[in-house]
Amino acid sequence: MHQFDLKNKTAIITGGAQGFGLDITKRFLNSGANAIIWDIDENELIKVSKEINNPNLSFNVVDVSNFKQVKDTVDEISKSSNIDILINNAGITGSTATLWDYDVDEWNKIVQINLMGTFNCCKSVVPYMIKNDYGRIVNVASVAGKDGNANASAYSSAKAGAIGLTKSLGKELANKNIAVNAVTPAGAKTRILDQMSKEHVARMLSKVPRCRFLEVEEFTSLICWLSSEENSFSTAAVFDISGGRSTY
Repeated sequence: MHQFDLKNKTAIITGGAQGFGLDITKRFLNSGANAIIWDIDENELIKVSKEINNPNLSFNVVDVSNFKQVKDTVDEISKSSNIDILINNAGITGSTATLWDYDVDEWNKIVQINLMGTFNCCKSVVPYMIKNDYGRIVNVASVAGKDGNANASAYSSAKAGAIGLTKSLGKELANKNIAVNAVTPAGAKTRILDQMSKEHVARMLSKVPRCRFLEVEEFTSLICWLSSEENSFSTAAVFDISGGRSTY
């Protein structure tokens, strides 16, 4: 497995207590970074922190859909550290239902976490990256944001929004040493699959030419490169990791 150099870099990973976020956190720590994981589940954060037991790991209980909470936490972190890397990974899929049957409150919640959460984190962190003239931001979107998954209109819309946000912000920061990119994974073997019906999961898998789910380690390797100084040119881009499902 390739070793990335993230020494002396401080990274915030949202949704870092499980799934993609937890694996990213572990790889970042192994690559020499200081990792700060955010999650809404304090018990899971405490559990993970004890299991990893690394002095370069810390955590905050943060609801990314709450702008004030996000900004206050970023401002506090910036008092003692640069913020070099931001991984906007926190997200929920919600239930599967047709748009006309979708619960309005749940639809709004999904958009608030997946899209507004990404906006809140970027809005709070970017000024510090501009001040330091360095930053790497990776927004975790989804192939759903490209294709539009049936019976997942809220999730698809939110992830499409995150892709658009990435392209806009990347261009706004293109004259600085700050890279902003998105990744669009297909389904992976994480707990997020538990939020979906078996029929929906089967339908997702049937669309992947490689005929399997994404392995978490494969995903994390892409995140690590995009978060490193090696990625000195690509910005405002969308990196597909869908096993051939969406190659555009």
